[in-house]
Parts: sequence; C-alpha cells; structure tokens
Amino acid sequence: MKGKQRKYSDLFKEKIVQLSYKKNNLSEFAREIGISSSKLTEWRQTYEKFGIGGFPGSGGIKMKLEDQKIFELEKKLKQSEQNFEILEKGTKYLSMGNLSIYPFIKENEKTYSIIKMCEVFGIHRRVYRNWKNGIIPPKKQKILKLKDEITSLYYLFNRQYGSVKITRELVKRGYKISGNRVAFYMNKMNLKRKLDRKFESTTDSKHDFYTFPNKVNRKFHRDAPSKLWVSDITYINTSVGFIYLTIIMDVYDRKIIGWALSDDLTTKNTTLPAWDMAISRREIKNQLIFHSDMGSQYANKAFTDKLESYQCIIRSMSRKGNYCDNAMAESFFAILKRELIYRQTKLLSKKKMKVEIFDFIENWYNTQRMHSSLNFKTIKEFNNDN
Repeated sequence: MKGKQRKYSDLFKEKIVQLSYKKNNLSEFAREIGISSSKLTEWRQTYEKFGIGGFPGSGGIKMKLEDQKIFELEKKLKQSEQNFEILEKGTKYLSMGNLSIYPFIKENEKTYSIIKMCEVFGIHRRVYRNWKNGIIPPKKQKILKLKDEITSLYYLFNRQYGSVKITRELVKRGYKISGNRVAFYMNKMNLKRKLDRKFESTTDSKHDFYTFPNKVNRKFHRDAPSKLWVSDITYINTSVGFIYLTIIMDVYDRKIIGWALSDDLTTKNTTLPAWDMAISRREIKNQLIFHSDMGSQYANKAFTDKLESYQCIIRSMSRKGNYCDNAMAESFFAILKRELIYRQTKLLSKKKMKVEIFDFIENWYNTQRMHSSLNFKTIKEFNNDN
C-alpha cells in the first residue's frame, strides 16, 4: 500500500529551486532533501518560466511577477468598481439610515456578497442578520418610537413648536429626555419650526361646494381595513415647477392604497384618479368613512357624486385651517419629505421626481418600511399577523 504523497509549500519549492542553482549534482541534491529528480526538474522549469510568480501560495495563480502585479492592480480596480457600484445604487437609502440600507442589502444578496455590502456601508454583519431575522435591539426600538413621538408632536402643533416646547410635551408624557437630545433628533429628521413661511396652497376651501362635518374628531385608530380612509394633497417642488401628490391612506395598516401625481390641481387629475386606484386595490365595506380637508378637489360635485354612488360611504372633513384634524395624511407627507424630498441635493426634473415618488411609495413605504405604529412591522407583516 502506497503511503500518502507528501505536500510541499510554495515557499519551500521556491527556496529549494533557488538553492539548487548552487549545486553541481541535481540528483544528489534531490536525494538529500528527499524528493525525486523529476520533481526538482519540474519545479525548476516552473521557476524559469514564471520566476517567483510560479509559487504564488495557496489559491494563487502562476504568472510572472510583473504580470502578477498587473493582475493584483486589475483585481483591486475591479473591487473598487464594484464598491462604487454598490455605493452608487445604495446612496439614497444610506442617507435615510441603516433601517433603509438593510432592505437594499437583502434585495441584492444574489448580485453582491453580504460581506462586501456590509463592508461598503460600514454595517456589522451580525446587526444585519439580526434585522433580517426580525430582531430589533431594544435600544433601536426605543429610539424609533421616540422619533415617531417627536414627529407626531411636531405636526400636532402645526409645525410651530421647536425642540424646547416639544421636550416639555415629551416630559408631560413620561419621557425622561434632554432638550439637546430632542434638538439632535429634530435636526436629523429636518423638523424645523415654521415661521411665516410662504407656500402654495394645494386646496381651496373658499368655495360654495359641498362640505361635511368632522366625523373622525382625531380618533384615527381602526381595528379592520376599509373603516377609515384619509386623503390629502401636497405640492412638491421640481426644477421646472410644482407637481402635486394626492394620496388616500387606509389608517388601519397605514397603506397608501390610492395616489396620483399631477401637474395641476384639477379634480380630474388629483382626487378622482387617486380614488379609482384605491377602490381597485381595496374592497369597500359597510360604513367606510372617507376623511379629507374642505378643499375644492374634495368638495366639488364631480368628486361628491363619485363617492355618493357608493351608498356605504360616510363623508368627513377637517375643520377649516386645522391640520391636526387630518394628522394621519400629514404624517405620511412628513415621512415622504423627510426620507425622500429633503434628501435631494438638487431639484429634480418632473419626470425624475415622479419616478422617485413611485419608487418611494410602492417599493419602500408600502412594502419594506417598518412602521413603529405597526409594532415595527412592515405593512405586509402586520396584515399577515392580523
């Protein structure tokens, strides 16, 4: 029975070959070191062809030293190009924080290695694995909940409270937190006190159309889908003027079930297409409350007739000039602007901005974003559990 063939390291081969050139008798030298003459001859031929590049170590490729240097440079260049490609694709998510980067990594696991993506974004692999397995550290949960509480207070008080007053409100609610910490989070989320800011109104409440009493009275919680839908319109600045986003949200799971982007504020291009999308996506059940402001897009005859054709719908409207009455819709717009609009370093074209908003609503907010109001679950996870 033949014994196992002895293995030699590449470093050993290199040194033996170099030493062999100082010997007069190769056969005798081979016997001294315990190898065959043919093996020594083979090693010498490799050395003569590639030099020390013929012994590159485990997993290496035999090549001349100058070729090896070029190979290493090309390898580094390829790695750099891949790093740049990963960073370029994930930049907009990176600016939103780690909770936005994690879904990006998960989506691209088949394209890039997890190790490489975590390295590029400076994320510990264990932390990413915990997120992927649905494990959110208690500290992170606490911070996310606090941020949502700050955002809620910011809009509850019509964006007129700064960090000092919001800190006082948080303390009243049982939080032990300093004003500096609140100011830090508000700055991170771009929640700045609004003082005499001029803006373009998206709805006109000075009209003689239909108006309805407030049936919601800021009690937004619902225990099932299609019991309360809220709607609102906001404007978004682009490099060539405004575009207008109309949304309809089911407050049960916070999903944007209907939305429309338009270049004008006509009912035909705002509330009607958003409504058509909503009813195509979610079944209307008995006693659905549809809540909006008193804007003409909601109060005119065309939209009113459309809703009245569904006899199970109850209309509700916010009181004039009171943002808090439609806080759920305002909260979504705050998230949109914080996580997308305010992250832009320059104004985008209308076409590009429309693509970005579609991606934000359909591929992020409605599908991958965790919502603290849903116990840190995505909308899909929340609905699967209920």
